[in-house]
Amino acid sequence: MSRETFGARLAAAMDALGPLCVGVDPHPSLLAAWGLPDDTAGLRSFALTTLEAVAGVVPAVKPQAAFFERHGSRGVAVLEEVVAAGRDLGLLVVVDAKRGDIGSTMAAYADAYLRDGSPLAGDALTVSPYLGFGSLGPAVAAAEESGRGLFVLALTSNPEGASVQHARSDDGMPVAVGMAHAAAALNAAERARSGARLGSVGLVVGATVGDAAARLGLDLAAVGGPLLAPGVGAQGAGPAELARVFGDARGAVLASSSRGVLAAGPDPVALRGAAARARDEAAAALR
Repeated sequence: MSRETFGARLAAAMDALGPLCVGVDPHPSLLAAWGLPDDTAGLRSFALTTLEAVAGVVPAVKPQAAFFERHGSRGVAVLEEVVAAGRDLGLLVVVDAKRGDIGSTMAAYADAYLRDGSPLAGDALTVSPYLGFGSLGPAVAAAEESGRGLFVLALTSNPEGASVQHARSDDGMPVAVGMAHAAAALNAAERARSGARLGSVGLVVGATVGDAAARLGLDLAAVGGPLLAPGVGAQGAGPAELARVFGDARGAVLASSSRGVLAAGPDPVALRGAAARARDEAAAALR
């Protein structure tokens, strides 16, 4: 199906509504704080209330698949409802499932999360390239065919990530830099075809990784795609941290905030206000 690329849609949405993605993370502690049961009814109320509150305030939401999957098939059915509701409300939906495998298994994941007609297919999917960037080939092909996007894990904020992401291959290149180069090549080809400001293959770069990109020689501005930045707000990243991590690439950053917004629930007005404040703070920090 031919359509505007994800990168073009995201750039337009960020221009209109700012650079914030609200994570939809129905953690048991948040369900309890909202006075909701830790079951699929509570899950549904939490997620749909969040979407309805932030629609028109931020460009995107990011449901974390694991918090739905922990409730089994009924929880996955709620995730399908969330994807559909986000679409109906005009939100871009990034399904945070971090899928990564090889061969026919990766193709099956791509079919589930990136194919037109699949109830789990949002606008973009987070993927793990640590079986080799080439293992993402089926997802790259499916995303390109359907006009969806990918966010490839590159520099994550967990301490354990550095042992893989900062490691150097035989040619001396850090692993994370190689991932960024592969994404940049795909984006350059897409942007040449579409003329869009952003390509559709983004990176996940934690907002709390400090000077890691600079130390590794990772030129984030050269990626040419969006940079999904978890860790803004409650996890500690503010203006100084964002400037240190992203430098000249700040204009491509889609900051992600979960607890900093969700803690304001369950009142929709309070949620909406928290999302607006987080959006404005992110916009100011990324200027």
